[in-house]
Amino acid sequence: MQSNPSKPQARAARPPLILASTSAYRRELLQRLRQPFAVQAPGVDEARRPGEAPRELALRLAREKALAVASAAGPAWVIGSDQVCACDGEILGKPGGFDAALRQLQHLRGREAVFHTAVALVDPQGSVQTREVPTTVRTRVLDDARLRTYLLAEQPYDCAGSAKSEGLGIALLQSVRSEDPTALVGLPLIALCDMLAQAGFDLLADGQA
Repeated sequence: MQSNPSKPQARAARPPLILASTSAYRRELLQRLRQPFAVQAPGVDEARRPGEAPRELALRLAREKALAVASAAGPAWVIGSDQVCACDGEILGKPGGFDAALRQLQHLRGREAVFHTAVALVDPQGSVQTREVPTTVRTRVLDDARLRTYLLAEQPYDCAGSAKSEGLGIALLQSVRSEDPTALVGLPLIALCDMLAQAGFDLLADGQA
């Protein structure tokens, strides 16, 4: 039987898009692109390897997170991301509580830190693109009383560097330098949009938004 040339052909379903992260910050950022996606925990060991530079650590973990989820998900587009904060050669992880967060802010006072934010995109065939976007942040010189007030108000204990730039934490910052304003929050959307475009996603196509 011949097909009817006047009948529109059904569009092939695109493999699902998955965010390899349980971070609420990354989920909220990815929602800005108005693409349906699922969320899956990557279950990757985030320990630093001996001698590993902060930038390389961020890139490796972003790649490993995306590949870990892709290996279990079947054909899919998988986004992995990671962020590493470094100040004066020291990596600052998530503080986890008030005391550790206060020590981080005291260490950062008047100093510059670089937040290395990496993103990886795995395609349904298992190929990987990676990008890293650095953000340089200088923190204001503030007394301990003001640092304590901030920490009690926002409790940013799940944030490397102990401040949420998208919230009251902006009051701690003297300057922020980056080519992508979303990188500091945890997912560099400008870089990700470039990667998705190269992969054939048209985020602004009619009917897609």
